[in-house]
Amino acid sequence: MVIAPDGVEISVARTGTGTGTGTALVVVDAAGNHSGFRPLSAPVDLLAEHFSVFVYDRRGRGHSGDAEPYTVEKEIGDLAAVIDAAGGSAYLYGMSSGCLLAVHAAAAGLPVPKIALFEPPLSFTPDPAFTAAVRDVLASRGKRATVEFFNRAIGVPDDLIAAMPPEAWSVGHTLVYDCLLLETASPELLGAVRVPALVLDSTGSAGPLTDMAKLAADHLPAATRRTLPGEWHGVAGEALAPVLRTYFLE
Repeated sequence: MVIAPDGVEISVARTGTGTGTGTALVVVDAAGNHSGFRPLSAPVDLLAEHFSVFVYDRRGRGHSGDAEPYTVEKEIGDLAAVIDAAGGSAYLYGMSSGCLLAVHAAAAGLPVPKIALFEPPLSFTPDPAFTAAVRDVLASRGKRATVEFFNRAIGVPDDLIAAMPPEAWSVGHTLVYDCLLLETASPELLGAVRVPALVLDSTGSAGPLTDMAKLAADHLPAATRRTLPGEWHGVAGEALAPVLRTYFLE
């Protein structure tokens, strides 16, 4: 556990020992992902030979605590605490909405030498109506319905939604947090990131996710974009790990 600036406990797991100074890597989870349910996961075992990999439960998820009201600044503070525990500096690998938190961290000047982003859900048009709809479903129908509503709205295939276990429903309330995080995306935010950024997407995603990856790469000042062979919103660890390893350590 690490303690966030507001006193909330954040659960962190470390894998691997790295190969020396400057090899800490923090994974920033996608919406709804946590230690009990992580369908969009980093290839931690394949990276652990070269990095000390830190995977944490974002606030309100898994074994981490929470405190109202939620703010993006609190989540940045959580990530800062994890980076401090990782040795004071760390590469960041963000997945889906976790990309936006990684971008915030880099833009805020946290000690982050490089970031990698897998399919950031980027839009420069805030949608408070969607956030309000997610809140309404949560209040009227509960966490499971919120998870189903949110995932269907962002384009998750119905068969994947139907296969989600109860562990996925437990963090339905935190999807409001991700909506608020999505509302913060702007050209100004991305333009404030001065460290190198690798933007990744999958050949199996196509459509909006591909368009959003291009949008991110176009607005990050020091970005490189790569498309990897994969499925919808996912790339096999065997294909992803070498790319991340080369990028961070080159």
